[in-house]
Amino acid sequence: MKKDEISTKKENEEENQEKKSWMPHIFVVLFAIIILAAIASYIVPAGEYERVTMEDGREVIDPETFEVVERTPVGIFDFMFAIPTGFIETAEIVFGILMIGGMFAVIERTGIISLGVGKLANTFANRGLLVIPILMIPFALITTFTGQIELSLVYLPAILPLMLRLGFDKVAAAGTVLVATVAGFTVALTAPANLGVSQSISQLPLYSGMGYRIIILSIVLLVGMLYVIRYAKKVRSNPELSITYADGSEDNNVMEDTNGKKATTRQKLASFVILIAFGVLLWGLLEHGWYFRELSGLYITTGIVVGLVAGLGVSQIAESFVQGFKNILLGAMVVGVARGVAVVLNDGNIMDTVIYAAGNLVAAMPSEITAVIMLVVQALINFLIPSGSGQAMVTMPIMSGLADLSGVTRQTAVLAFLFGDGFSNIFYPTSGFFMAALAIARISWEKWIKFIWPLILIWYGLAAVFLIIAQLFNYS
Repeated sequence: MKKDEISTKKENEEENQEKKSWMPHIFVVLFAIIILAAIASYIVPAGEYERVTMEDGREVIDPETFEVVERTPVGIFDFMFAIPTGFIETAEIVFGILMIGGMFAVIERTGIISLGVGKLANTFANRGLLVIPILMIPFALITTFTGQIELSLVYLPAILPLMLRLGFDKVAAAGTVLVATVAGFTVALTAPANLGVSQSISQLPLYSGMGYRIIILSIVLLVGMLYVIRYAKKVRSNPELSITYADGSEDNNVMEDTNGKKATTRQKLASFVILIAFGVLLWGLLEHGWYFRELSGLYITTGIVVGLVAGLGVSQIAESFVQGFKNILLGAMVVGVARGVAVVLNDGNIMDTVIYAAGNLVAAMPSEITAVIMLVVQALINFLIPSGSGQAMVTMPIMSGLADLSGVTRQTAVLAFLFGDGFSNIFYPTSGFFMAALAIARISWEKWIKFIWPLILIWYGLAAVFLIIAQLFNYS
C-alpha cells in the first residue's frame, strides 16, 4: 500500500510538471513542422538550381541557374514515408549516437569514471566554480581550430559526474560543454568544415581575417562562460532552482563516494586503453575526416576492449551497451524524425525555392543592414541544412555574389554565415550532435531551451553588432 501511495504521488508530480510545461514534446513540434512543409509543397512554386562539381569533388549550386520546374506536391504516401526515409538518410548518425551511449555505459560500469571524478571533486571541492572556465576554454580552443564540434559527445559524459559531485546539475554540465564547443565552432579560426569551405567558395585566402575573429571569439566565449557560471552558482546555492529539479534526484546519477579507493591494475590498464582510443579518435577526425560510421566502429571496439581489460564479463558488457542504448534513445530518434522536414522539402522540390527566396530577401534589403539580414537568413536555413559544409555549399555561392552587389565584403558575408550556422547548433532539434548530447545528459529539449534562449539572444545581438562593425571598416 505504501509503495502504491508513493507511486501515485510521483505520478501526480509528473502530471503537474507536464501541465506547467510551456512547450509541447519535441516530437509534436517536429511532426507539426513536417505537416507545414507538406502543405507548403502545394503552395510554394517548385524550383531547382543546377549543381557544379568543384575540384575537390564537392557540389555547389550555380546561383545563375535557378528555374521553376513542374510542381511535385507531397502526397499522403510521401508524407507517410518522410520520417522512415529520414531515419534511413540519418542511419549513420543515429547508429553513432547509440554506440557512444553504449560505450560510456560500459566505461561507467568499470568504475573508472567514478574514481576519476572522486579525485577531481576533491581537488575542486572548495573552488568548484573554477572548474567551469578551466574546462570551457580548452573545449572552445580545440573546436575553433579543428571544427570537431562532435567531440562534445566525448566531453559531456566524462565531465557530467564531476559536475554533479561538485553540486551543480546536468544542465550546468551540458552548458559547460555545449556553450564552449559551439562558441569555438561558430567563431572558427581554422575549422575546415565551415570556415574553410565557405572561404574557399567565396574565393578568399584560407583562414584569412583571423585577427577580428580572435577578438570576437574572446568576447563570445567570455559571455558564454559568465552565463554558465551564473546559472551553476545559483543551482549550487539552491538546488530547487535547477531547471531539471523536478526530474528527481535519481536522474542526476550522482556517483558513490570513492574517497580512499584506489584504482586496480585492471582499471589502470583500461584507462590507458581509453587514452589510446581518444588518440585514435583525434587522428581519425583530423587526418581522415572520420564521421559517425567510422566513429561508431571505434566506440564499439573501445567499449568491448575496455570492458574486457577492466574485468567485465561478455554478458556484462552486452548488458551495459543495452542500458546505454536506452539512456540515449530519445536523442537518436529525434535526429531521424527531424530529417523528415528536409525529406518533405526535397520531395516537393521547394528546398531550392526557399534558398532562392532567401537570396532575393537579402538583395532587397538596404545595404547598411545586408550583413545582418544574411545572418538571419543563414540562421533560418540552418534548421533545414544542419551541416556546416553542406549549408556553405548551398548558400555561399549566392551570398558572396550578393555581398559584391551590396558593397559588403565577402569576408563579412562569411562571418554572417558562421554566426547563422553556428549558434543555432545548440538550439535546433535538427542538430544531430546536440540532440545526442542532451540525450547523454538526460535533458529534454524543452527544458534546455528554457535554459539557453537568453544566451542565444545575447549572442545574436552581439553578432549583429560585430557584423555592423565589420561593414564599417570593410572587413577583409
